[in-house]
Amino acid sequence: MTAEILLVVLLVLFLIDTPIAVAIGAASVAAIACQGDFPLQMVIQRLFSGTDSFHLLAVPLFMFAGTIMEQGGISRRLIDFATALVGWLPGGMAAVAVVSAMFFAGISGSAAADTAAVGSILIPAMKKSGYRSDFAAAVQASGGSIGIIIPPSIPMIVFGFLTGASIGRLFTAGVLPGLLIGLSLIIVSSLISRRQGYGAQAPFSPAEVLRTGRRALLALGAPVIILGGILSGIFTATESAAVAVVYGLVVGMAVYRRIAPRDLPRLFITGSITAAIVMFIIACASVFSWIAAIEDIPVRMAAGLLALTDNRLLLLLSVNLVLLIAGTFVETTAALILLVPMIVALLPDLGIDLIHLGVIVVTNLAIGMLTPPMGICLIVSSSISGDRLAAICRRIVPFLLVLLVDLAIITYWPPLTMALVGMLR
Repeated sequence: MTAEILLVVLLVLFLIDTPIAVAIGAASVAAIACQGDFPLQMVIQRLFSGTDSFHLLAVPLFMFAGTIMEQGGISRRLIDFATALVGWLPGGMAAVAVVSAMFFAGISGSAAADTAAVGSILIPAMKKSGYRSDFAAAVQASGGSIGIIIPPSIPMIVFGFLTGASIGRLFTAGVLPGLLIGLSLIIVSSLISRRQGYGAQAPFSPAEVLRTGRRALLALGAPVIILGGILSGIFTATESAAVAVVYGLVVGMAVYRRIAPRDLPRLFITGSITAAIVMFIIACASVFSWIAAIEDIPVRMAAGLLALTDNRLLLLLSVNLVLLIAGTFVETTAALILLVPMIVALLPDLGIDLIHLGVIVVTNLAIGMLTPPMGICLIVSSSISGDRLAAICRRIVPFLLVLLVDLAIITYWPPLTMALVGMLR
């Protein structure tokens, strides 16, 4: 009955809106207490051992790097460059929102940070330019979801930690899918903007592209250093996160001069609080995954899916449906730790590479960030724009549909994900 108690208590706590980490931890404690084979002191031990990983050190470091670079004026320069590149399209500011989010995705590794950093500037600007507030928030939320697909990506780091997959290869595999998603969102936003009568932001000017590109050169250098250092073997993913923090501090304090020494304590506190929330979820989820492994829950759930169908294409579809539903109701990090063991157990029957599977999993959870009640990108955009969540949800539907098409392409056309990995291997 241990497995049943674990899952039932977790479901009940979710239904009564218990915080994610508390729900997972409480369900695990209830299951251990009912089983009786282990002392409750094991919970404390597993909380610490679940986060005692060199790989997971990259999570708070990348989140802190995003905070530093946002404060250091990097967001503004990226937005100016994006405006010069795509501001001439119909609804130019909507396209700028997506491209800016793609640029910042190469720095932060977090969809929430991506949405907040770019949205805090562009959503008010779009509203002043005559865009509907709920449309501006929907565009920014959909663009922000790219933050966990284009490397660096915190969920990819967690996936690599759970499965032993190479984080460098996961980062490489996310590049082309991230570009596909960004391009498709630009097309959708431009089509909607044309229908709504939103005009271009500015005429295309090669001189302006060069000027803003030069101003954004140091900002664009961050993702190049992060990904280039990993792929060249100069440093690991965790070391690249530390390099990103130092780079952001140097650029923000010495070059752009937007960060003063007196700002550092506040930045450290903000970064620590944000990282602590994620790490607490990981710690509690590690207890859950430990008791689930003891009870063989992942294998049993995998066997349940296999009992439905042994067709590889339908099995991949089933995995996507499970992940999409989970991403709607469960926070991204928790969903990874809860579901990845089950999905990896299906890997031989799925007939795909582990790296490809990682990108599929992360893409599903990125879509989950645009669906209530756990759609963090929607929540962040809503808080910036001041719109009700229901109003933004109506506007997000076209973007969700195109993301589902992108997910199907990523799932069933492996070369999109694996081509760069194969070239660099």
